[in-house]
Amino acid sequence: MNKIEQINAFETGRGIQYILDSAYDVLCNPIYMVDVNYNLIAYTDTPNDDRIWNELITAGTLGLETLELLANECIIEDIANANKTVYLENDKLQYNKAAGHIFNRDNLGAGVIIMTEYNTPFDEEILSAFEALADKIEVEIQDNDYFTMLAMAYHEDKINLLLDGSVINPVFYNPQAHILYSDFDDYLYLAVVHLMQNDIYDHVHQNRLVYYKSMLKSMFQSFKFSVYGDSIVMLMSSKNRFFNGLQFFSSHSGLFEENRLCMGISESFENMYELRKYYDQAIAALTKGMERKSDRRIFLHDDI
Repeated sequence: MNKIEQINAFETGRGIQYILDSAYDVLCNPIYMVDVNYNLIAYTDTPNDDRIWNELITAGTLGLETLELLANECIIEDIANANKTVYLENDKLQYNKAAGHIFNRDNLGAGVIIMTEYNTPFDEEILSAFEALADKIEVEIQDNDYFTMLAMAYHEDKINLLLDGSVINPVFYNPQAHILYSDFDDYLYLAVVHLMQNDIYDHVHQNRLVYYKSMLKSMFQSFKFSVYGDSIVMLMSSKNRFFNGLQFFSSHSGLFEENRLCMGISESFENMYELRKYYDQAIAALTKGMERKSDRRIFLHDDI
């Protein structure tokens, strides 16, 4: 069997570590996997003198200095912008590397695998087999709740940090914003969903927000969601070919009516770092729309 066939023949259900160790026997190069927070998940026990490798397996994650280096050299950006795998060649790296996205069962980024060109030079067969390895790991994690919940919590955390204006180091944060943006194309919209009844105990209201966020997520799976303050935030993209602002949600007006939900939608934008500005727009659209006491439940910023 060739290398791709050998990778495809790996048994699943035995864990990521087993798959990486088996892949090392085929590809003969060090491999590791990190989650979306750069925390080490598994690695092949193959000592080498790569500085980033040794930092990662010693500390279990990458430090700020290394992340800034990778951000400044656009290495993490190159990984984030890749469809599946990417070959990384840069003077700041001791060794060339291959990187591959790992997506969970909801098609959200859950981690990255990295192979270092240390023992065996990369060729077309090895790089194709590495892509097959990424696919094999995705099969392995399909039923793993860690990666399902991690990706959801990751996106929610990053949305809330942007809304809070808590980003104090744009260079460091840039690659993480790219991961948040990676599933989107072109321009974005931000929507704020409000529950009509909020004069109840705070913990009850928060539980209801989590419930309705889950309900909306099941209907609009290509969007990203967060509970922020006393509302639900939806980050939407024109990548969804059906999305055209108010008209998109008009077909779901019954859903909002039946569940006593109202929504304000911002104008379109591209810069993820301006999230707070468009959140305020959506809030303004929601507030003014509700003041009109009309039968409508969805309000566009352009309307006000």
